[in-house]
Amino acid sequence: MSWFSRFLTSSLGRKLVMSLTGLFLVTFLVVHLIGNFQLLMDDGGQQFNVYAKFMTTNPLIKTVSYLLYAFILLHAIQGIALWRKNRAARGPVRYAGKATNGASWASRNMGPLGMIILIFILVHMYQFWLQMKLGTVPQVTYDGQAMKDLYTPVAQVFSNGGFVVFYVLSMLIISFHLWHGFQSAFQTLGLNHKKYSPVIRTIGRIYSVVVPLGFALIPILFLIK
Repeated sequence: MSWFSRFLTSSLGRKLVMSLTGLFLVTFLVVHLIGNFQLLMDDGGQQFNVYAKFMTTNPLIKTVSYLLYAFILLHAIQGIALWRKNRAARGPVRYAGKATNGASWASRNMGPLGMIILIFILVHMYQFWLQMKLGTVPQVTYDGQAMKDLYTPVAQVFSNGGFVVFYVLSMLIISFHLWHGFQSAFQTLGLNHKKYSPVIRTIGRIYSVVVPLGFALIPILFLIK
């Protein structure tokens, strides 16, 4: 095994991969949220469908998307492996005494939270991305330009009360995950400073509330309509 392979499978290497992929995914969430807000425009889904077509046909965006899928998988695998290793190292008394002192609930449960988020992502991709790839999404035409009507299946899913509850709860879990993960990523990368760390912590906490809340509001508003 090469030194690089040994590094990637070490605790430090796994944490580094988790940090870098996590920060990439944090950036993606903001872009994704901005696109999703177009679902709320009163135009029958036209602006959202135009946005969806651009995101699925632009060569650069498609390349970034494939990297995104790879990073999500890598982030999940490394996170679960790191959690299992830390859990095994703490032993049967991991929840007692000093083992939890100073640690938030989110930080102690990053593994289970991450697995739930992975399940949500798989369900989410099956409902939209896979259906679009399989050709089950209907076509629509705007100004003579044909494109897939992704708005319709999104509107149908977001009109289902059961799924909206599942979606909102998933956003709550993502919020807990980000609450710890945002600052932890910067710590792992060595970006700690008594002057800047409090700022990073504040930005992370605002982000971990505002972004998941934005995602959660969209299906709620659809359900209300």
